[in-house]
Amino acid sequence: MLVLCAILMGLVSLEFAVRASTWGYLFAYPNFVLTARSVLAERDAGRYVHDRELGHVPRAGYAAPGTTIEADGLRRTSSEKGGEQVAGAPILAVGDSFTYGDEVNDGQTWPAQLQQLTGRRVLNAGVSGYGFDQIVLRAEQLAAGYKPAVIVVSFIADDIRRTEMRRLWSADKPYFVIEDGKLALRGVPVPPRADPASTLTFWQRTLGYSHLFDFILRRLDLLHDWYGDHKRVLAPGTGEYLSCLLAARLAELQKQSGAKVIVMAEYDPVVWDDPAFAATQRRMTKGLLDCAAKNGLATIDSFDALAATGAPRKLYVTWHMNEPGNRLIAGLVAEKLR
Repeated sequence: MLVLCAILMGLVSLEFAVRASTWGYLFAYPNFVLTARSVLAERDAGRYVHDRELGHVPRAGYAAPGTTIEADGLRRTSSEKGGEQVAGAPILAVGDSFTYGDEVNDGQTWPAQLQQLTGRRVLNAGVSGYGFDQIVLRAEQLAAGYKPAVIVVSFIADDIRRTEMRRLWSADKPYFVIEDGKLALRGVPVPPRADPASTLTFWQRTLGYSHLFDFILRRLDLLHDWYGDHKRVLAPGTGEYLSCLLAARLAELQKQSGAKVIVMAEYDPVVWDDPAFAATQRRMTKGLLDCAAKNGLATIDSFDALAATGAPRKLYVTWHMNEPGNRLIAGLVAEKLR
């Protein structure tokens, strides 16, 4: 009992020491997990609107410095003045935050730069946080209305893992399960975002008030699962097989729509920092690209082009591509189109 009391008193002392070091939390005792999830919910409520089929899509008419969502819900690819000459059937770009262009302005995204390179209208239908399943569903949803000549389906390896989830970053999403070797859609209609206060576990409701615990997790870079509200429905690794079936679904879209489908792999910056992580990401990426090729789809693997620059890490802002990085990606797509 004396040992336990000593440990408890030591932890309490450390708690107040950490709070005193920041001063502001010496007199305020928020639940850090709830605060983080509430801030995310408020931010996303401005940027996105709930969608029964996809989970969430960009809010039409949303504008922030450097970011404009047009009336059709797609991110702007023309300059602020407009008037660019675009010809022929459009190119539809679908993907996650790398396609959407987080951390860069409208004209610096790779779909916007592809439009400049080709002189063809490019529709930026990327959505931050999407899994590969949502990306494919969005391509199907938009292809019928826009009748594009080409559909560029961009992904990073983590999008494959996201297909194993029914909730990502507090937002519910559609997902597929495999029945008799075939895809079966689940989770639709997608429910609206849950109240952040209803998503906390017992430990998050209790240890979430500890500034010391928050401080330690920050130093260990373990806040992703502590702050993030993620719900898994499929076993780890299932997404790789599932994504291969989704590639076959894209082949069917190519056949029915008449649009040429290009599947393109992009890479998050950690690939250039961690060789073990890079090996896993490249294996997952190659598996999906091989499946796409076997189903008659054109493919682009941007890894070699990024590596050939000699300093690929300089092509990122923090997590996403900067303007030169996006220009390189747009160039790869333009070359494939030629």
